[in-house]
Amino acid sequence: MQRQYTGTAGRVENAQVAVYLVYATSAGYALIDRDLYLPRAWTDDPERCQTVGVPDQVGFATKPALAAQMLTRALDAGVPAAWAAGDEVYGANPGLRAELEARGIGYVLAVACDHRVWAGGASHRADALLKHIPARAWQQVSCGKGAKGHRLYDWAFLRLDHDGPAPSGQAGQHWLLVRRNQRTGELAFCRCSTPRPVPLSTLVRVAGIRWTVEERFRTGKGLVGLDQHQVRRWRSWYRWVTLAMLAHAFLVMAAMTERICRPPPSGLIPLTCNEVQHLFAALAARPTGDAAHRLRWSLWRRRHQQRARTCHYRRQAAWQP
Repeated sequence: MQRQYTGTAGRVENAQVAVYLVYATSAGYALIDRDLYLPRAWTDDPERCQTVGVPDQVGFATKPALAAQMLTRALDAGVPAAWAAGDEVYGANPGLRAELEARGIGYVLAVACDHRVWAGGASHRADALLKHIPARAWQQVSCGKGAKGHRLYDWAFLRLDHDGPAPSGQAGQHWLLVRRNQRTGELAFCRCSTPRPVPLSTLVRVAGIRWTVEERFRTGKGLVGLDQHQVRRWRSWYRWVTLAMLAHAFLVMAAMTERICRPPPSGLIPLTCNEVQHLFAALAARPTGDAAHRLRWSLWRRRHQQRARTCHYRRQAAWQP
């Protein structure tokens, strides 16, 4: 434990920081790997590491390096994957990008506005390339469905030069993807690589999956207590997090199986992980005498959420030109 930036708090706190690998498909997503990040102040102090049970072979590794190790483990185990996505910490790391390209994996990785990219034979800040995007190049594309409507933004992309020789002799294509908020004008940038040509909508879809997973990951922590541990030892942390990941996988599989085998009738949203957790707690973990009452409450919640979602989508459609 050390004072360091944590995304949960959004600031520097005395906390433990981890890197997680999430596998996402159209059916759902689940955590499939994790690694605890040790700051250099810890790895440079062998006595301190020995006190909390850190194995001797564990050395300092940056978060992108941990991500690359987890990706390698997953791909070597035969996990099928075509795309990778991540935030600015990973987009700015050339080693991780090179590893993905060598594996033939496309990526959409966020970068900061001052990130340097090569275009037209020269190095530029990402935001400095905006002047090369004509007004007609911006396209309104939905990056996914949200609770209150389609997540519509304006998008554009620019072809980038290769930083160096293409790994494994594969040329591929490099792009700078720019997202613009239609109301505030706020900009976001992603660095993209594609083994073969793809349309803009594909890059937007991958970016949208990443944001959806991040949002649900934050809200889903409370479902299984992923960040509610108070452990101080290496093995204890891995035990807690692994059990939490298994619990989350149970919720994901239960909700996905229900949606596939018994699609919900019109008027109800599909069963969600939150609802499965509610039902499991009410009917299995802490059984109550009136199970039928709990099931009726579940149906009422799903019906209310479907009505709210329908109203939001209709309102959004009415606003569109």
